[in-house]
Amino acid sequence: MTKTFVIIKPDAVAGGLIGDILARYERAGLRVEAMDLRTIDGAFADRHYAEHVERDFYPPLREFMTAGPLVAAVVAGEDAIAKVRELNGATDPAAAEPGTIRADHGASVRENCVHGSDGDDSAAREIALWFPGSPG
Repeated sequence: MTKTFVIIKPDAVAGGLIGDILARYERAGLRVEAMDLRTIDGAFADRHYAEHVERDFYPPLREFMTAGPLVAAVVAGEDAIAKVRELNGATDPAAAEPGTIRADHGASVRENCVHGSDGDDSAAREIALWFPGSPG
Protein backbone atom coordinates (compact mmCIF):
# COMPACT_ATOMS: atom_id res chain seq x y z
CA MET A 1 0.00 0.00 0.00
CA THR A 2 1.41 3.36 -1.04
CA LYS A 3 0.17 6.94 -0.89
CA THR A 4 0.43 9.72 -3.39
CA PHE A 5 -0.61 13.32 -3.67
CA VAL A 6 -3.03 14.62 -6.28
CA ILE A 7 -4.24 18.06 -7.29
CA ILE A 8 -7.40 18.48 -9.30
CA LYS A 9 -6.39 21.79 -10.85
CA PRO A 10 -8.50 24.95 -11.15
CA ASP A 11 -9.45 24.22 -14.79
CA ALA A 12 -10.93 20.84 -13.82
CA VAL A 13 -12.74 22.28 -10.79
CA ALA A 14 -14.21 25.08 -12.91
CA GLY A 15 -15.20 22.51 -15.53
CA GLY A 16 -17.13 20.36 -13.06
CA LEU A 17 -14.76 17.41 -13.35
CA ILE A 18 -14.03 16.64 -9.68
CA GLY A 19 -16.45 13.70 -9.52
CA ASP A 20 -15.27 12.17 -12.81
CA ILE A 21 -11.61 12.38 -11.81
CA LEU A 22 -12.15 10.95 -8.32
CA ALA A 23 -14.32 8.17 -9.76
CA ARG A 24 -11.51 7.16 -12.15
CA TYR A 25 -9.10 6.83 -9.23
CA GLU A 26 -11.61 4.86 -7.19
CA ARG A 27 -12.46 2.51 -10.08
CA ALA A 28 -8.73 1.76 -10.31
CA GLY A 29 -8.80 0.51 -6.70
CA LEU A 30 -7.46 3.66 -5.08
CA ARG A 31 -8.94 5.24 -1.96
CA VAL A 32 -9.10 8.93 -1.08
CA GLU A 33 -7.62 9.33 2.43
CA ALA A 34 -7.67 13.13 2.67
CA MET A 35 -9.19 15.83 0.52
CA ASP A 36 -9.56 19.61 0.66
CA LEU A 37 -11.09 22.19 -1.68
CA ARG A 38 -9.03 25.36 -1.40
CA THR A 39 -7.59 28.33 -3.20
CA ILE A 40 -3.86 28.82 -2.75
CA ASP A 41 -1.82 32.02 -2.78
CA GLY A 42 1.41 32.69 -4.64
CA ALA A 43 3.64 31.94 -1.66
CA PHE A 44 2.06 28.50 -1.25
CA ALA A 45 2.38 27.80 -4.98
CA ASP A 46 6.06 28.74 -4.71
CA ARG A 47 6.57 26.16 -1.96
CA HIS A 48 4.80 23.45 -3.92
CA TYR A 49 6.68 24.21 -7.15
CA ALA A 50 9.97 25.20 -5.46
CA GLU A 51 12.11 23.43 -8.07
CA HIS A 52 10.44 25.44 -10.87
CA VAL A 53 10.25 28.96 -9.41
CA GLU A 54 13.21 30.27 -11.45
CA ARG A 55 12.10 28.65 -14.73
CA ASP A 56 10.57 30.69 -17.57
CA PHE A 57 7.34 28.69 -17.58
CA TYR A 58 6.67 29.18 -13.88
CA PRO A 59 5.03 32.66 -13.66
CA PRO A 60 2.05 31.69 -15.86
CA LEU A 61 1.78 28.35 -14.00
CA ARG A 62 1.74 30.22 -10.68
CA GLU A 63 -0.97 32.56 -11.96
CA PHE A 64 -3.05 29.60 -13.20
CA MET A 65 -2.72 27.60 -9.96
CA THR A 66 -3.75 30.59 -7.82
CA ALA A 67 -6.63 31.73 -10.05
CA GLY A 68 -9.36 29.65 -8.45
CA PRO A 69 -10.23 26.72 -6.24
CA LEU A 70 -8.49 23.38 -6.61
CA VAL A 71 -8.82 20.04 -4.85
CA ALA A 72 -5.82 18.62 -2.99
CA ALA A 73 -6.01 14.95 -2.07
CA VAL A 74 -4.06 12.04 -0.66
CA VAL A 75 -4.80 8.86 -2.56
CA ALA A 76 -3.74 5.40 -1.37
CA GLY A 77 -3.62 1.90 -2.75
CA GLU A 78 -1.46 -0.71 -4.41
CA ASP A 79 1.14 1.11 -6.53
CA ALA A 80 -0.77 4.39 -6.02
CA ILE A 81 1.90 6.63 -7.56
CA ALA A 82 2.17 4.60 -10.77
CA LYS A 83 -1.60 4.11 -11.05
CA VAL A 84 -2.36 7.82 -10.66
CA ARG A 85 0.29 8.76 -13.20
CA GLU A 86 -1.11 6.21 -15.67
CA LEU A 87 -4.68 7.43 -15.15
CA ASN A 88 -3.59 11.07 -15.48
CA GLY A 89 -1.73 10.49 -18.75
CA ALA A 90 1.12 12.47 -20.27
CA THR A 91 1.58 16.08 -19.15
CA ASP A 92 0.78 17.26 -22.67
CA PRO A 93 -2.84 16.28 -23.33
CA ALA A 94 -2.09 16.02 -27.07
CA ALA A 95 0.44 13.27 -26.29
CA ALA A 96 -1.64 11.51 -23.60
CA GLU A 97 -3.05 8.06 -24.23
CA PRO A 98 -6.75 8.03 -25.17
CA GLY A 99 -8.97 7.48 -22.15
CA THR A 100 -6.64 9.20 -19.68
CA ILE A 101 -7.79 12.22 -17.70
CA ARG A 102 -5.55 14.61 -19.60
CA ALA A 103 -6.43 13.20 -23.03
CA ASP A 104 -10.14 13.46 -22.24
CA HIS A 105 -10.18 16.83 -20.49
CA GLY A 106 -6.83 18.67 -20.72
CA ALA A 107 -6.48 21.80 -22.84
CA SER A 108 -2.71 22.40 -22.71
CA VAL A 109 0.47 21.44 -20.89
CA ARG A 110 -0.41 23.96 -18.15
CA GLU A 111 -4.18 23.50 -18.10
CA ASN A 112 -4.10 19.72 -17.94
CA CYS A 113 -6.58 19.11 -15.10
CA VAL A 114 -4.43 17.14 -12.66
CA HIS A 115 -1.12 16.84 -10.86
CA GLY A 116 0.22 13.63 -9.37
CA SER A 117 3.41 13.08 -7.42
CA ASP A 118 6.21 11.65 -9.55
CA GLY A 119 7.80 9.42 -6.90
CA ASP A 120 7.95 8.40 -3.26
CA ASP A 121 10.02 11.41 -2.17
CA SER A 122 7.83 13.99 -3.88
CA ALA A 123 4.67 12.28 -2.59
CA ALA A 124 5.96 12.47 0.99
CA ARG A 125 7.04 16.11 0.56
CA GLU A 126 3.78 17.18 -1.07
CA ILE A 127 1.57 15.36 1.45
CA ALA A 128 3.50 17.00 4.31
CA LEU A 129 3.15 20.44 2.68
CA TRP A 130 -0.56 20.22 1.86
CA PHE A 131 -1.71 18.10 4.83
CA PRO A 132 0.63 18.94 7.73
CA GLY A 133 0.47 16.43 10.55
CA SER A 134 -0.96 13.75 8.26
CA PRO A 135 0.84 10.42 8.47
CA GLY A 136 2.94 10.19 5.28
